[in-house]
Amino acid sequence: MSAPDPRDLSPLRIDETLVRKMLVGFLRDETAKSGASRLVLGVSGGIDSAVVAALAVEALGAKQVLALFTPYRASSGASRRDARVVADTFGLKLEEVPITAQIDAYFAEGGGDVADRVRVGNKMARERKSIEYDRSWPDGLVLGTSNKTELLLGYGTQFGDMACALNPVGDLYKTQLRELAASFGVPAAVIAKPPTADLWPDQTDEGELGFSYSDADLILYHMVDRRLSVAELVRAGFDEDLVRRIRERMRRNHFKRVMPLIAKVSLRTVGHDFLYPRDWESDTQR
Repeated sequence: MSAPDPRDLSPLRIDETLVRKMLVGFLRDETAKSGASRLVLGVSGGIDSAVVAALAVEALGAKQVLALFTPYRASSGASRRDARVVADTFGLKLEEVPITAQIDAYFAEGGGDVADRVRVGNKMARERKSIEYDRSWPDGLVLGTSNKTELLLGYGTQFGDMACALNPVGDLYKTQLRELAASFGVPAAVIAKPPTADLWPDQTDEGELGFSYSDADLILYHMVDRRLSVAELVRAGFDEDLVRRIRERMRRNHFKRVMPLIAKVSLRTVGHDFLYPRDWESDTQR
């Protein structure tokens, strides 16, 4: 196996047309299997939710997609503006559902230290997802917008922004998702702006992570997809400290990527040996 070039982004290139066809088909097929007829997602003004919105509209049509913008009082005005631009671009009606009242009420009643911005951010992420699930009743599925980079690094809130029924972009690295966004016609300003969860003023993903998505994507690709070891990556020219930080973060956050672990006490246990897929034959077909 040849040593990877640390500067070479070509392994992350995708066939946008083929990937687009696959993901649209995925959404159509899985929605039909579930018996649902609508898709629901949070549109934040960022590139990830913009691509998922575009895929959902192409899969089911704009009338069958509910887009929600759920701002907190500290949310950036730019996020609202960009969310509306995304919705207009793909023909979606954007509904705004503020979350300030319930978040502030929780912390005001002794829910915790409101100065701990990570706790507040996690609470916001879970409240937003709670609203999406509520608005999906009775015939909709909630879409996830976490990309592969975020999932591997655990950069997200468990049962918050990481929660969903279907995730069409979870196997695309951030670099690849940017590529797909351009093919969909996602507004250039949305593609170019620094990624942010908009959980507090001036927050950015890369500032919080401590490294760039492009650097992380190359390391993750060679570590996960090509199964190269830390030693092999270092020999290829990757920074050893960064490789180890990313590997440790991926290891430490594995629990976020799996269903809750169930203690086995019976003959057949959910998640252990009861693993049938959802698309069984119906009783009438047997």
